[in-house]
Amino acid sequence: MKRTFRTQSLLPSLLAAMAFLSAIIALAILSGQAQTVAASADLSRLAQQPDNSACLACHGQAGQTISFPNGDSVTIEVNPDIYSASMHQSMSCQVCHPNISGYPHPKNTAQSAKDYTLQYKETCNQCHPVQAEQLKDSAHTMLLEQGNTNAPTCSDCHHPHEQKAISKNSDGSPAPSEHANIALVCAKCHSLIYNQYIDSVHGSGVIENRNPDVPACTDCHGVHKITGPTGTNFRLTSPEICSKCHTDETIMSKYGLSTDVMSTYISDFHGTTVTLFSKTDPDQQTNKPVCFDCHGVHNIARIDDPQYGLKIKENLLVTCKRCHPDATANFPESWLSHYIPSPGKYPLVYYVTLFYKILIPTVLGAMGIFVLSDIFNKLVIKKKRKPVAQEANVEMPEKSKTESNREG
Repeated sequence: MKRTFRTQSLLPSLLAAMAFLSAIIALAILSGQAQTVAASADLSRLAQQPDNSACLACHGQAGQTISFPNGDSVTIEVNPDIYSASMHQSMSCQVCHPNISGYPHPKNTAQSAKDYTLQYKETCNQCHPVQAEQLKDSAHTMLLEQGNTNAPTCSDCHHPHEQKAISKNSDGSPAPSEHANIALVCAKCHSLIYNQYIDSVHGSGVIENRNPDVPACTDCHGVHKITGPTGTNFRLTSPEICSKCHTDETIMSKYGLSTDVMSTYISDFHGTTVTLFSKTDPDQQTNKPVCFDCHGVHNIARIDDPQYGLKIKENLLVTCKRCHPDATANFPESWLSHYIPSPGKYPLVYYVTLFYKILIPTVLGAMGIFVLSDIFNKLVIKKKRKPVAQEANVEMPEKSKTESNREG
């Protein structure tokens, strides 16, 4: 009876606890659903396009330009179709033009087209802080700070109203089409270099063949942290730039090129000197050759090119004579095209080297054995002879004494 009474008295408490837990679970579910709905609403709001219709009503019309006192003019036309496909299509115009909120616009005080561009030099920093930090040390920024108004800013390379997403491969590298686009962007300022580049083995691979294995401008010079080609550091580190591709077995095997470029370069007089110089005097210019002194910079030709290719002995001799004016016709024979000698590649050099690898240790080993045997002879055998000599010296006086007694 007591057990039944206790069970009946606990039953209401258990039911109340279960009801409380159910209420908590229900509230959690409702709260989660509410958060999901709120998050969906936020995403929906983010996905909504800003209302730039008022701005595009004027700037969407063809032929919109603005003129400056020096005679320059800049187009301020924004094609709505192109802009809607750009990376900035989800942004309001006032994000980049905060001083313009209505019409008529405030008077612009720029004296030239470049002054107008420079007014927006810091605008990109608010959304692209990493790139802005990299630009601080770039050659372009340094030129601009020195007063060179021809140095580009962000909008000179990335059209703010037309810039599309950069196409990339699955590994994050630029797609083949981007290499060509990069070269075309650089060509706007570096047209003479571009003309050399498009005829080179690199440029033709990028522009004509869309070959992703071939370097574009930014692969050697950097993207935002661009290094100037006249700097000491660029010259000393240029072999490392070239080796990024030319020591890659996956890439070089496609074209039958050696991947021993760094090891062969560093092991010869040129590379050894440059390497030591970069460590002892990293801030000084070296007069010893680096890769582009022999192969060229933007006009690099195929090695079998009849006019410039270094595989052609006459072309190589011309290259060598830049530093070695007294070089004879046989001078280029010492160059092994960045290959380590093997039975299949330069066999004569390989077997001569192998002969000396065997001969020199053998001769030195024999000399070592001879020297050690001589030392052994002096230290061990002479020690054994010494007691005998001492015994002989001890007996001699006794013998002399006996003979003298006899004589007496």
